[in-house]
Parts: sequence; structure tokens; C-alpha cells
Amino acid sequence: MPTGTARLVPALLVTLMAASTAIGQLPPRLVDPMPPLNAAAQPVPAAERRVIAPQGPKPVGPYSPGIMAGDFLYVSGQGARDPDGRLPDTVEAQVRQTLDNVKGIVEAAGLTLEHVVYTQVYLSNMSSSDRMDRIWREFFPKQPPARAVLGVHRMPTDTPVEINAIAFRDLSRRKPIVPAGYPANSPATAGVMAGDRLYLSGSFGADLKTGSVPADPAAQVQLALDNMKRTLDAAGMDFRHVVFVNPYLTDQASGQMNAIYANHFEFGNTPARATIRVASLPGGNTIEFTGVAVADLSKRLAVRPKNMRPSATASPCVFADDTYFCSAKGPFTPGPDKVQGIYAATVEAQVRQTMRNLLDGLEEAGLTLANVVAANVYLDDIDDFPRMNRVYAQYFPELFPTRTTVATLPPIERKPVSEDVFPGLEQISLVAVK
Repeated sequence: MPTGTARLVPALLVTLMAASTAIGQLPPRLVDPMPPLNAAAQPVPAAERRVIAPQGPKPVGPYSPGIMAGDFLYVSGQGARDPDGRLPDTVEAQVRQTLDNVKGIVEAAGLTLEHVVYTQVYLSNMSSSDRMDRIWREFFPKQPPARAVLGVHRMPTDTPVEINAIAFRDLSRRKPIVPAGYPANSPATAGVMAGDRLYLSGSFGADLKTGSVPADPAAQVQLALDNMKRTLDAAGMDFRHVVFVNPYLTDQASGQMNAIYANHFEFGNTPARATIRVASLPGGNTIEFTGVAVADLSKRLAVRPKNMRPSATASPCVFADDTYFCSAKGPFTPGPDKVQGIYAATVEAQVRQTMRNLLDGLEEAGLTLANVVAANVYLDDIDDFPRMNRVYAQYFPELFPTRTTVATLPPIERKPVSEDVFPGLEQISLVAVK
């Protein structure tokens, strides 16, 4: 699931839960304590993958435009610039160019936009969402993919829109999931089955029919989860089937989100999670949940490295059959409560610690970075993009995964939290295939 920017998530790392010293020291953008079951780890060869690199805008960092892994195509976040680097003048033209860029990668893989099952849309100006939707319907006139839309501060090359996607090869096993009461004119489908995997559109804390938002932020969280449950129910699933969740929150979101969320999942067996504070959400909403579920519970397995304790809100990584979804990790140094924290001041050093933390989750399952097919990078400041890229590239010497990079919020003030503890400047989540 993408590449972008914002006040960012940089403060990306502030823990909504203050569950541990380490997490409490992360800036307020990305948030999640970590968690569950260990899996036997035998080294697993990297899945057969094919890089999809069509004619079109060239990557501006160390990532592949597309990766075909089994029946799934992962598409990196695409911006609004054309192959010559020019940015169209109008919102409509920018969205059209962005979708053309996505379409070029999908078609280079031998697929069509009908094969797309999930997308994430990043907008620098949420007031553009209605115009974006009009163009969206041109590209997806029937059975559109599941979708999450969020407003962010900045994205690479200062594109005003960025879109990533996942497509599924077998159209005979692609099925839209539409719960009762879901708006018939919605530009996104509530959920899309791709084989036995369910991709869930963003669920807001608003009434599905009227769009009205409760005044109480805590009620908004509960309603957003209720709306997600309706889609799961329509697919014959429940919260036990969920393997990954993105909670997106604005500054007005309820501080009780973690407590409310935890009530819906089994302690220590929760989905992987990347909790991101964003600049805005559609319709003035303060909370949005999007994610992935798997129909066959025998193919779901939460994995927890030995240096992480079980959590009520997020497992470090969760298998859905052969696909491994890993929670967003930041640059905290694991250890006893009083010594956990972020001890690196620069983006370069923090990326190295984050990659080490991600490796813990991969290695516990017998995987390596060579198994990774997609990544999302959340930066505090998009100006750190070149420095992050230089270090990030060193961890993928053979084949770059697809990637989406964004800065969700304006940069934070970079001053030490204490004598040797610093704010988090980045966070990364991964999808791997064994």
C-alpha cells in the first residue's frame, strides 16, 4: 500500500498511546505500540518477482514503478508530472496525468484498470477531492477499486496528487463487496475481494447514508469501526480476519482511538498497523480506517520478534497466506522501558535503525529484505527525501520494491527531547512475499 509527505507523519511517530517510553518519544504522526505470536523461522527464498518499468515518468528515487509477485501487481505512488517532468495546470489535468501514469504501469504488466483492486490517493489540497472524483469515474466507470483518500502536506517533486495501486491478475476471482446502505454513487467500492484477500476502502466516522459526523470524536472512532465491520460482514468475515490496518487521524481525532480500537481485536493477535496523522480527510472527517483481511483464518498468522512484547493495538507483522504485512516502524532502539528511545539525530541514522527494526520482523518469519515488494515511507520533511533515499537504497542491492513516500504534516521543530533522545523523522511499513 505507497510514497508521500506531510507535517508529517514526522511527527509521525508520536504515540497515541504513550504505552512505552520509546513510543511516547516518537513525534505525533505515526503511532503504534507493537505485538504477537512467533512463527518458526527458516530462510525462505525471495518470491519470484518481475519488475514492471514502462515508458513514462522515471522513478525519482530507489524504487521500482511496479512489481509483479504471483497474481498481484504492486504499483508505486505516481505523481502528476508527465514523462517530460511537466506539471499540468489544472486539478483535473493533474489527476488525469497521475492516473495515466498508473495505467501505464498496469498495462505494461499485461493488465487493465479493471484489474485494480485497491488504491490510495494523497492530495495536497483536500478541496480538490470532488474534482478528483470526477476524473476518477472516467478511469473507473464500473466496479471501481477499494480506495483510501487522505490529505498530506507535501510529496516528492511537489506533485499535488499521488496515487498508488494494487492489481489482481485473475478477474474471475475479483469480486466487489458492497454492504447494505453503501452509497450507490460512491467513486470507490466498499471492499474488493482478490482471491481470498479483501481490500477495504477507507471507513470514516460518518453516517453512510447522510455523511453526518457525530460531534463526539470518540463516537466517530466507533462509527468508523462499525462501518468497517459492515464491509467485513458483507464478505462473510469479522475483525479476526484483518491482517493490516491504516488508521489515519487528523489533529481533531479522539485521543481514545487506541482504547476503542483495541476492544475489537484479540490482545497479542491484532493486525499489523501503521497509524498516521494526516493534514486532512474527506468530508471534514477526523478518522479513517482502511486495511486488508484474509478469508481463510488458517492462512492468517501474527508474528512477533522476541524483542517485542504483545500489544493490544498492533502486531509487528501478520501473514495472509504468502503475503507478509509489517507494521510501520520508526527509529526507536528496543530495550527495557527506561532505555527505549530514539538516540539518532539525523535522518540517515534513523533510517538505518528503522531498517534494523523492520528486519527483526522479517527475520522472525524467515524472510529478508529481498522478499519485500512494497514500502511506504513517511517523512517529517520532504526535503530529507535525497538523504533518506541514499541510505534506503543500500538495503536493496538487487531489486528495489515499489514505494510511496509522503510527508503528511509540516515539519516539526528538531530539538532534542532530552540530552540524547531525539524526535522521530521517518517511519516505514513493508509488504513482503515469501
